[in-house]
Amino acid sequence: MRDIDMRDIGMREKSMSEIGMFFYRQKMLGRRRYSLSLVLASCLLGMCGLLASCSSSVSTAPPEAVVYDDTVYSIGAGDQLRIDVWKSPELSTEVPVRPDGMITLPLVGDIQARGLTAEALGESITTKLSDYIRTPQVTVIVANPASAEFELRVRVTGAVNQPTSIPYNKGMTVLDVVLAAGGTTIYAAQNNALLYRKNAEGIVTAYAVRLKDIFERGKLETNYAIQPSDIITVPERNF
Repeated sequence: MRDIDMRDIGMREKSMSEIGMFFYRQKMLGRRRYSLSLVLASCLLGMCGLLASCSSSVSTAPPEAVVYDDTVYSIGAGDQLRIDVWKSPELSTEVPVRPDGMITLPLVGDIQARGLTAEALGESITTKLSDYIRTPQVTVIVANPASAEFELRVRVTGAVNQPTSIPYNKGMTVLDVVLAAGGTTIYAAQNNALLYRKNAEGIVTAYAVRLKDIFERGKLETNYAIQPSDIITVPERNF
């Protein structure tokens, strides 16, 4: 009987040990699930914050587009200028506008050219030369307006059939630019398109464009007028 009792005690101790191990494992599993829940919650909060910040950076509607006046040309970097000083051939020259917007002339040295019209630059050079010669008469001619090739363009990228860069024309709208790119692809998230525009201070702002509404529903509220240097991007749908 004593042997049987000892076996019973041993079996009971083993059972208690197994039961204790079971509860320990359940406790550890619960802790892991709790930790995983915290990680997932943190990730979701982070994603929500990111989406909120992204959505808040997209403006609803741009200000009225600045209509480019092609009757007044502003000199840009890369332009080739011909400077004629009357009766002073030694001072007359042809120079390129450097990336910093300056040109270099005899006697005058470096002088700002970018952002000025040819007439305004001629007056600036005349003022500088007046310290060296009597009543100078200066004529500035833009021999090659190379900067206009890049500055006066509009670009469209993303889920369009032919991503492209096209010359700006008066009266252009978002629809004109997208059609010039061959329209959108079958994978385009048309109502998530964006128009990027830089203001006079150099700040770029994104504006929501609803291409699906424009194409299929005739809603033209986001068919904005385009100005030089605008960029339109069309994202793909998430499948």
